[in-house]
This record gives sequence, C-alpha cells and structure tokens, in this order.
Amino acid sequence: MAVSTLASRVRGRFPIFERLVYINSCSQGALSDAVRAAYDAYLRDWDEQGAPWEYWVERTESARSAFAALVNAEPAEIAVTTSLSAGVASLASGLRYAGRSKIVLTDLEFPTVGQIWHAQESRGARVVHVPVAGDGTIPLEHFDRAIDEETAIVSITHVSYRTGAMIDVEGVVELAHRRGALVLLDAYQSVGSMPVDVKELDVDFLAAGTLKYLLASAGLAFFYCRGELFEKARPTATGWFADEDIFAMDIHDYSPAPTARRFQSGTPPVPAIYAGIAGIELMQEIGIAETRRHVLELNERLISGVDDLGGTVVTPREPERHGALICIRSSDVNALVAALDERGIVTSERDGNLRVSAHAYNTVEDVDAVLDALQANRGLLA
Repeated sequence: MAVSTLASRVRGRFPIFERLVYINSCSQGALSDAVRAAYDAYLRDWDEQGAPWEYWVERTESARSAFAALVNAEPAEIAVTTSLSAGVASLASGLRYAGRSKIVLTDLEFPTVGQIWHAQESRGARVVHVPVAGDGTIPLEHFDRAIDEETAIVSITHVSYRTGAMIDVEGVVELAHRRGALVLLDAYQSVGSMPVDVKELDVDFLAAGTLKYLLASAGLAFFYCRGELFEKARPTATGWFADEDIFAMDIHDYSPAPTARRFQSGTPPVPAIYAGIAGIELMQEIGIAETRRHVLELNERLISGVDDLGGTVVTPREPERHGALICIRSSDVNALVAALDERGIVTSERDGNLRVSAHAYNTVEDVDAVLDALQANRGLLA
C-alpha cells in the first residue's frame, strides 16, 4: 500500500491538521471527532441522568474489556487506573522484598518508573540500573550481568521516550524467568503504535495509558497482571474500587479483589473512560498493524532525509529496534522546537534531542515539511 493511503483515509477525523502539522504523538495523540463526541456523551449523560453510577461502572467494565482485547489478555487480568504511575505504584507497594530484594531497571525508563522503584528502598528493596551502551541501546548481555537469583522483578520500557529505542523484550523475559524473576513492561510508548500481545511477549505485568498512540486523553491507563500472579502482590496503595466487594462499604476490613482489580484504587476517572473507549475503538478501526507499517515507511523517509542534511539520528535505524518515535540530535533543541513551531509543525524534545513521532494520520508531506524546516535550521543540528 502507498504510504499516504492510510493517512488519507483517517486524517479528516483530526481537525488539528486543518491548521498544523502535528507529528508529536509520543507526547499526546491528536484529538479526533470520536473522542470529542465521547466527552459530549459524558456531559449529556451527566446532565440527563444526574448520577448514573451503575452505568458509569458498566463503562469502567467496558474499558477493562477494551484494554484486554487490545493486548490479548482476559478482562480479569486488567486493572483500570488513572495513570501508569498508579498501576506501577500499586504493584510496588504489594510486593515483599525480604527474600528477593533486587529490582532491575534500565537507564531508559520514564522518571515515574524509577522514582516508584527507588521509593521501595525504604522497604528493603535494592535498585540496580542497567546501563546504556555507546549506541544508545541496551544489549542483552547488559541484562545478563544484572539479573540474578536475588532479583525480584525486572522493570523495562518497551520503547524509550528519550531515544525511541526498543528493548528486546522477549530476550529479557527469557533471562528473567530463567532466574526466577518477574517482568514488568512499560508499554506507554508502544501500545497503539504497534501490536502488543502479553501472551506472546510472556510478560508478567504491563502498564500503559491512552494519552499517546491510543488517541484518547490524560487520566486513563491500565495495568495487566498475569492471572496466576494475582496473589503475588497485596497492594498497600489501594482504594474502594480495588476491594473484593466494591459496594460492601466496609470500613473495618481490607480484602483485595481476587483479580487484577486489586491494583485499582478509588473512584474511576469516568470522563477519561468515555474518551479512552472511543480512542481504542478508533485505533482498532484504523488498524494497529497497518499503522505500524505506515509509520515505519514514514520514519525511513525521515531518517534518510536527516542523513542527507548531515544530521544525527539518535534512534536505532533498524525497524525492529525502534518504535514510532525518532530522535534527532540538536545543538539547541529548544530553539529547534521553536523554529519548527513557527512553521506550524508541532514536535517536542527530550535530552537534547528533537522528537518526531508520526502516527496513522501523518503523511509524506508532513515528513517533508519537517525536513524542509530542518534544512532551514541546519545550524541547530548536531
């Protein structure tokens, strides 16, 4: 299929393209007509029914089922949370570190992940970071040296928000499981941009949210726990929607749900749930595997164009080693982001790198607009 065919089919559903070149889905997905309509529906239901809590609880269950289908899990294996942080913190609070005290994570993680795991040091955990190699990736042998029989859990990102590099998840999982350790995958920068199957990856836990490539909004995330591991953690960060019987209203007891719902907390984020379901359904309609192929073709054009300009692509070039996000080194990245913004091109930056992240709605013309802007600002490339 031609690279622009998918974009031409879906682009009209995202009004921002009438004004801007939006190529920043690693920060937030563009607003669609479906998600806007979902928020309108939430306000209408609230206005017409006052407090339709039974229906809103049903919507939470619909979100759980939608998340489960997205990653090939059972609904009972999914907790509906307000953020990735909430799900990971619940897991971390429920693990015990007396026997296996070691937590292994990488230097490519999003800050919230590192902060949550380091917070467990006051409870006896010992955190070890796996270093990045000179090419910005983490070879499997680095994990091999870090993971041992004292390791309780290995916490990895699927795609790094800083570099766009993809971790060898299957390789890490095989190493960890062979040595008796669990694996948590942060899939926030991958879910929606590529197929993610928890059974194929064989991860024990997975956390992600709807803000980016799932095209929804802030305030909604989900947490997967492999079914046979429900009892592995007894979270101390909890709330009434994590209880065995939500409506028991028992102030004298803590009985966590026998499913992944034990990783939830308080009242669910109802408005974000409306939007989240709409975003997931839209991405399934667009086609996640088709989106992956489309974006890889766009990224090939972008990388080649940056090479022609004498710039430096920080992200690994091989398609199987990077996500939707491509990072370009800059001598003054804030000035470069501002220069693109002046041309109506929305991007972002991290660690001195320009971040360009295409999605299903982006076109060859969008990539060429970025390259034209980079050529006009070649002095800001490093």
